[in-house]
Amino acid sequence: MFGWGRVAPLAGAFLPTARHIRMTPTCHHVFTHVMAHPFPPFSRPNRPLVSAGIGFLAIVLEASTGSALAQATAADPTLKAVTIQERGAAPSAGVVGLGDAPLARTPVSAAVIDAAQIEASGAKRLADLIRFDASVSDAYNAGGYWDYLTVRGFVLDNKYNFRREGLPINAETSIGLENKSRVEILKGTSGIQAGTSAPGGLVNYVVKRPTDDDLRSVRAEVDQRGGVLGAVDLGGRFGTDRVFGYRLNVGAERIRSYADGNDGNRELAALALDWRTAPGTLLSAEVEYSRRSQASITGLSLLGNTLPAPNPRLNTNTQPWVQPTLLEGLTGTVKFEQALNADWHWSVQAGTQRLKSDDRTAFPFGCTASNGTYYADRFCPNGDYDLYDYRSDDERRTTDALQLQLNGKLRTGAIAHEVGVGLLRSRTRDRFQDQAYNYVGTGNLATLPTFAPDPTLTGQNTNRDETSTELSAFDRIAWSSRFSTWLGLRHTQLDRDSVRTDGSRPTAYSRGLTTPWLAASYALTDAQMLYASWGQGAESQVVPNKSAQYSNAGEALPLVKSTQREIGLKGASAALGWQVAYFQIDRPMTNLDACNRLGITPCQGAYDGSAKHRGLEASAQYSRGAWRANGGLTLLHARRGGSIAEPANNGQKPTNVPDWTLRAQAAYRFASLPGLEAEAGLSHEGRRNVTPDGAIVLPSWTRLDAALRYGTRMNGVKTTWTLAVDNLADRRFFRESPYQFGHVYLFPAAPRTVRVALQADL
Repeated sequence: MFGWGRVAPLAGAFLPTARHIRMTPTCHHVFTHVMAHPFPPFSRPNRPLVSAGIGFLAIVLEASTGSALAQATAADPTLKAVTIQERGAAPSAGVVGLGDAPLARTPVSAAVIDAAQIEASGAKRLADLIRFDASVSDAYNAGGYWDYLTVRGFVLDNKYNFRREGLPINAETSIGLENKSRVEILKGTSGIQAGTSAPGGLVNYVVKRPTDDDLRSVRAEVDQRGGVLGAVDLGGRFGTDRVFGYRLNVGAERIRSYADGNDGNRELAALALDWRTAPGTLLSAEVEYSRRSQASITGLSLLGNTLPAPNPRLNTNTQPWVQPTLLEGLTGTVKFEQALNADWHWSVQAGTQRLKSDDRTAFPFGCTASNGTYYADRFCPNGDYDLYDYRSDDERRTTDALQLQLNGKLRTGAIAHEVGVGLLRSRTRDRFQDQAYNYVGTGNLATLPTFAPDPTLTGQNTNRDETSTELSAFDRIAWSSRFSTWLGLRHTQLDRDSVRTDGSRPTAYSRGLTTPWLAASYALTDAQMLYASWGQGAESQVVPNKSAQYSNAGEALPLVKSTQREIGLKGASAALGWQVAYFQIDRPMTNLDACNRLGITPCQGAYDGSAKHRGLEASAQYSRGAWRANGGLTLLHARRGGSIAEPANNGQKPTNVPDWTLRAQAAYRFASLPGLEAEAGLSHEGRRNVTPDGAIVLPSWTRLDAALRYGTRMNGVKTTWTLAVDNLADRRFFRESPYQFGHVYLFPAAPRTVRVALQADL
């Protein structure tokens, strides 16, 4: 099915850009088969891609000003060295896609969370990183499942809003962090960075690369519930003149969850290699294998019109026949980078991703009360719920991408330009089997009764294919030493096909779209910059393939664009970096969710009003002497408007979006005991709507975290000990309340968790 999941038999079969409470993951597959085909080529020749590639190479040769490629790679002091090295805090973010300018000088809002922050926080998954940015919050982050994020109040689309090494990937899987050097989060519309995507932003995973110095690091961690993590990080260079580099990361975790029946395990193995073939030339490759096996948490819900007690141990997915959800993936990239001279360089990069999973759960959805009343979007007041046996095995998702880029600098008189052009060709192929979604009985939160399973494959899935060809260009024009303008443009050609697993309901369409981006920046001082930007992002939606409900089932709706306006002020010094930004995003909405939730039949799928999100973001990072601190505040005014299908919801906040969010961390190093550091963290999220009409609201919540770290040498080995306590006050609250495809879900916060970690750098 296209973008649908465990309740798909209730809601339809085909909606490419919709988020779902349980979007169907890919199927578990034998690792030996994966390794036998790590980098499969495109299945058929692609003439437009070949032609575009030839044209691109012609531009490269022209940019070299007549020099042959072989001459450009000769030892020449004017060539720009192409190197990869670790940094404590990346000054730029590749997800921005506007050259190598540092973030402090780029007219966008973005966050970079580096490996040091990831390891210090004990983060195991993307959802653990929301503590570092006030514009990011949970969207449906169930234990044992993949991650969903909300950025600036919009849920990111796991099929279109995620990148790895700058290339598109499918994030409908578990993505480990042991081999990630940083996670980059672009905030806002992303039309200049991606062909189609939800307007919240983009997430880019950057993997660890070979180090110039030998690296030998071992990490171990245990928590109070018996969870154990072990990780090894090895890197260095070898060969004549040390032209070959390597980076090996291996990690394994035994997961002992705070929720009943949610234990599991996961593994990750990753290898990155590079070859400095000549000055200004770099050939690099990396591959990553990951596997996660864990029963998932399906979430609680409203009891009639009341909120239940936030019990973090309670899990409705504990039937004795429930099997773990298996998420397995193999991902890799190959990249060639070449400096043509001091100002121009080009690169070609190819990537592939192979995902497999088995998605199984005892899934609660709605409730039929004893008096015959049906609660379609919540549990009964007495804690009853309808329980379904959901199984979707042997799912497979593949993504292939090829990207060519040319970047350089030039002058037209007194005006300086930094320009870039690119070609990105990507293809996805998703294959599924029939699925089970069968009623097995009426459960109850207090008794959790046992029922007989019903794994009968009664539901059809939808296979889908998509090809995207994207041409992009940007030009940063420096009119003076202080004033610059930024121009960006991306043209995308989409081709999408889908068909049910029984061969019925085929759909196909092709669309072209162009998304512009404009910005201007002015350096008030050497350390402060004022900027303003305007840009668009595009989405393409298809009416669900449910002919019994939709009069235009399977039809593609016209492409629509979200528009963002942003104005910001940035400052940076040796000790302090800060940013303030005001934004407004306007996004067209459809009536598809309302038709499904309200059971409207017949329904003509169409656009229905819009969502307008206006917000103020402020963030700062400080480091001086014994102190370091960082934090952020986001104030968000998000409203639904212009809806004909649900006029009562006009003027309401979207569900599961807090009206304000605060994140802060502070650390102090003790001079009296060198090596000892104390750290405290605070996260606060304001009130949010639980239901679309705002009748039920989730209270605000605050969480405190604390940690002590001690770095010393033991027998000549540099070691770092960490004692950390998450949710120090052991507060009980619901951290999120996603309302998706007609149902309320409530996820309690994790209780107090104590963990001890040791890292040894040999």
